[in-house]
Amino acid sequence: MSRLVLVRHGESLWNKMNLFTGWVDVPLSDRGIEEALNAGDLLKDYKFDVIFTSELVRAIQTVMLVMSKNNSGVPRIVHNDGRMKEWGIVYGEHGKKYIPVYKSWHLNERYYGRLQGWNKDYARKVYGKEQVLLWRRSYDIAPPGGESLKDTAARTVPYFKGKIMPELEKGKNVLVSAHGNSLRSIVMHIEGLTKEQVLKLNIPTGVPLIYEYKKGMLNRIGYLRKGGFDNDLHIE
Repeated sequence: MSRLVLVRHGESLWNKMNLFTGWVDVPLSDRGIEEALNAGDLLKDYKFDVIFTSELVRAIQTVMLVMSKNNSGVPRIVHNDGRMKEWGIVYGEHGKKYIPVYKSWHLNERYYGRLQGWNKDYARKVYGKEQVLLWRRSYDIAPPGGESLKDTAARTVPYFKGKIMPELEKGKNVLVSAHGNSLRSIVMHIEGLTKEQVLKLNIPTGVPLIYEYKKGMLNRIGYLRKGGFDNDLHIE
């Protein structure tokens, strides 16, 4: 049996400002740092063998803050290209365990196209509340120049199947730090959610969502909170 832990990054500066962020590389806010550290406290006794994250700094910050509370080992970003592949090798303290961290754009947040940087309230004034709601919550309707959730799933799910699932099948415990929509698309795949159900799925920032992998199946344990596990995905 192995374990999969999904964590949506803590609040970013643009989350706090109510702006469409997408692929803009915005760091965590003070609250987001606190959320990531709280997630680290919740996961401090969990053993991790491998870590996956998007290429965006808010997801990378989150995983590093989480692992600062964890005794599994020191996270080390794996570089696959050019001289960084050689320079990325760590010659550290004897006996120190390093946990590989794989970054990929496939786990990046949904790309919001022309809306990136726009205040969400301003977008509602320009395009109307219903249109903006369609762009944000529909499965296959994309904002101007951007991705729909369906488009996002077309890159996240193959990556999940091809890179993350094989680690679970080897018996490794996996931590994934990503984004609201990239994780929604992965959870949709794991849970077999319909297009209608996924529209009502909102993964909270900084709250670990835990699955156990056993006999070829991923079984939801639930959101890990201070009071214990909450097994409900809270889909209306």
